[in-house]
Amino acid sequence: MSERTRTVVTLVVGLVAAAVAAVVGWALLVRFPADLADLLGVVLVVGLVVLALRFVARAMRARYPAYDVAEVAVTGPISRDGGPGPLPTSPRGTPADDIVEQIERADEDDAVEGLLVKLNTPGGEVVPSDDIRRAIVRFDGPTLAYATDTCASGGYWIASGCDELWARDASIVGSIGVIGSRVNVSDLAERLGVSYERFAAGRYKDAGIPLKEMDDDERAYLQGIIDDFYDNFVERVAEGREMDEAAIRDTEARVFVGRDAHERGLVDDIGARDDVEERLAGLLERDEVDVEEFTPQQSLAARLRGGAESVAYALGAGIAGRVVGDGEEPLKLRF
Repeated sequence: MSERTRTVVTLVVGLVAAAVAAVVGWALLVRFPADLADLLGVVLVVGLVVLALRFVARAMRARYPAYDVAEVAVTGPISRDGGPGPLPTSPRGTPADDIVEQIERADEDDAVEGLLVKLNTPGGEVVPSDDIRRAIVRFDGPTLAYATDTCASGGYWIASGCDELWARDASIVGSIGVIGSRVNVSDLAERLGVSYERFAAGRYKDAGIPLKEMDDDERAYLQGIIDDFYDNFVERVAEGREMDEAAIRDTEARVFVGRDAHERGLVDDIGARDDVEERLAGLLERDEVDVEEFTPQQSLAARLRGGAESVAYALGAGIAGRVVGDGEEPLKLRF
């Protein structure tokens, strides 16, 4: 069905539904119950018409979708549950499982022919990143990723599963590497009189415990795990981007601005959002595309929690501002 035909059908059905709702509402709420105030009847009729129109609009959108491309966004740190930031204003990542669910929902939607993956992430956990990449690979249709501010590490892992990756001139792209770390507090524990007593089965069961020094074997063991992750990362990128592994390793996990990333073959092209949509329209062999953002449903509890965190942070920031002062007058404690 063409866009013009869909618009006409929607308009006609909407007008019919509104007329029917108005007649029924007038008959039930104004004409027959003579003891009801006319004003209340009119208000109820209008409400009934509005509800009817909303119902018809939803039904028509479901029956005749006005989109042919789904967009999913990967923003903030990538983790299984989205992970809270250190402060309420810190970026929260969308849980990886929710992103996978939206990609699969788009793949099952008969109206969706292409997938747009918006990336603005510094990376994150390995397995959740790979889950998203695998869902993209399974999608039946062209997939195009585009980086806004940052597409690094796990974000680039995800992008390697798309048919193409676009970026802006000033986008930060790359960081094809893996990092692991541990805190060594053995000297501090010794000064505090805290000792570590080992009860473990298996040579490397407590490798990396902060309360003891690592020996060379443990260090080599943990570094080997990081190296295995890195090798897998390089292989996935080389396969998805059709690049030589040596060229990927040559980046030494550095990040590049969009133009430099393009010159190195890490990005297919440079452009703004309009350019990305135009390219996707070309892949789908049409003049233009209609994009629908697929987002996970957020529970009421999650929305209330997010609002409470923001209010608490704003209150704390306000109090801190009063305590610290602006530096131009003596410190005053005011609440």
